[in-house]
Amino acid sequence: MAQVEPGALLPSMRLDELLSELQMRLEAVLATRDRVHALLNAVVVVGSDLNLETVLRRIVETATMLVDATYGALGAVGEHNTLVQFIPVGLSEQEIARIEHWPHGLGLLGLLIKEPRPLRLAHISDHPASYGFPPGHPPMGAFLGVPIRVREEAFGNLYLTEKRGGGEFDAEDEAIVTALAAAAGVAIENARLYADSRRRERWLQASAEVTTSLLSGAEPGQVLTLIARRAREMAGADVVAVLLPDDSGRILQAVIADGLACEEVACAQAPVADSLAGRAFTSGEPLMVADPAEAEVPIAIADYVSLGPVAVVPIGAPGSVRGVLSLGKRSGRLPFSQAELHTLHAFAGQAAIALELAESRMDAERLGLLEDRDRIAKDLHDVVIQRLFAVAMTLMSTVRLVDRPEASARLQTSIDELDATIRQIRSTIFALQISSEDGAEGLRAQITGLVEGARGHLGFMPALTMEGRLDAMVPDQVAEQLLAVLREALSNVVRHARASKVEVAVEAGEDRLVLTVIDDGLGVPEGGRRSGLRNLQDRAERLDGSFTVESRPGGGTCLMWSVPLT
Repeated sequence: MAQVEPGALLPSMRLDELLSELQMRLEAVLATRDRVHALLNAVVVVGSDLNLETVLRRIVETATMLVDATYGALGAVGEHNTLVQFIPVGLSEQEIARIEHWPHGLGLLGLLIKEPRPLRLAHISDHPASYGFPPGHPPMGAFLGVPIRVREEAFGNLYLTEKRGGGEFDAEDEAIVTALAAAAGVAIENARLYADSRRRERWLQASAEVTTSLLSGAEPGQVLTLIARRAREMAGADVVAVLLPDDSGRILQAVIADGLACEEVACAQAPVADSLAGRAFTSGEPLMVADPAEAEVPIAIADYVSLGPVAVVPIGAPGSVRGVLSLGKRSGRLPFSQAELHTLHAFAGQAAIALELAESRMDAERLGLLEDRDRIAKDLHDVVIQRLFAVAMTLMSTVRLVDRPEASARLQTSIDELDATIRQIRSTIFALQISSEDGAEGLRAQITGLVEGARGHLGFMPALTMEGRLDAMVPDQVAEQLLAVLREALSNVVRHARASKVEVAVEAGEDRLVLTVIDDGLGVPEGGRRSGLRNLQDRAERLDGSFTVESRPGGGTCLMWSVPLT
């Protein structure tokens, strides 16, 4: 067997070493290629959606996958360099429930906010700025933090902890996450621009819809409901309430609510002097808070539903604010942006202008109606009544010239009918000329409402006659008693009379008000209960008046209630 010289093995061993080194370098190149491909795919995934909240969660999920981290989170930075939103990944629902509170941006996380540059640690607790974890938080070791910038603005930070396998994050991990953060900034900017364009589009549509609805004659309540719903959609809020001042002007009362727990929120109240809604109402400027628990003043809608960010927007310009829109999002959602507040404020301002225009149109229509009523009343008084009176006088003078009794009786009947017609026309003139300045119903309208309301119970419409200046001559306390007596009288007819005909007459003379209710029913039974009638008698006596009720000879009942007007 031939002997192999020791020197001959050296080239072979050197070649094996070179091949091993080459293989290691190829594996490193392949691993790098795979990570670059993963990074490129991650950039595509992150930028494939235009919903901001979806984009943010995808950023965190992608970052944890790229560096093989167990936990990840994205913290959005708000005013005063605090975290306004915290999006965790890798924690189970049970683990999240055990955490007492999310970070506020202090300690190590606060350092990243103050000094936005990558930070890599083998152990979080070793850093002097570390505050530890809140109660219930799982333990974490290795840490990698990278800032996210949108143009020159610091949007937030990516936090990655616990590299799988127990290792540390290396420089390559930092480079990959930094590259992802740069792509994330572009994706966030695109999502913001898309949200702004969609918000402007919805604003224009909502403004046109509200204006069209108002000018087409919709009720203010319907329009306020529409304003609330469109404002909630524009801002992506979970709940919204429209708060208007009460009669005293010291309390803002929710009149419309839409969205989450709207029935409970519709009961909300806010004092003007000490509440977030009250501040917006008095200042005429929109306000917002990221967390109601940290607000300096009470937030009305937060008392009825658990909320995170809250915004309040005045309806109208400073000095002429009509009410307040109060909007809220669920806890954990992004706070309202300044762009959203400006859009909501502009929308609420346009809605307030549309409401004023609609009210002006309604006032003009009401004025036109009153002018028409006044003209009709004058025509009836100056023309129609005078002609009827002249005809009646002519007929009265003709009665003496008629010899036949039948013809004379017919003439007298016609004269009586003309007198009744003149009285009814005068009553109509009084009704046309009287209008309530505060929008409340007059006595005539209330009497008519009571009589028409009895129709459904009686099965027929009672006859109604009203004479005299009821709205002008009858004092409020007398009118209140009259309505109560009429209500009781009609109720007695419905329950006991079994009538097929009812006549109601109300006459306001120079010094006396008389109510007469006649029916063709069973009449007043002997020995029947008279507690209701005694009540009507008491109402008359308290006003120094009189009350009678008796059966009619042909069947039925005649009730007369009379009180003085002086």
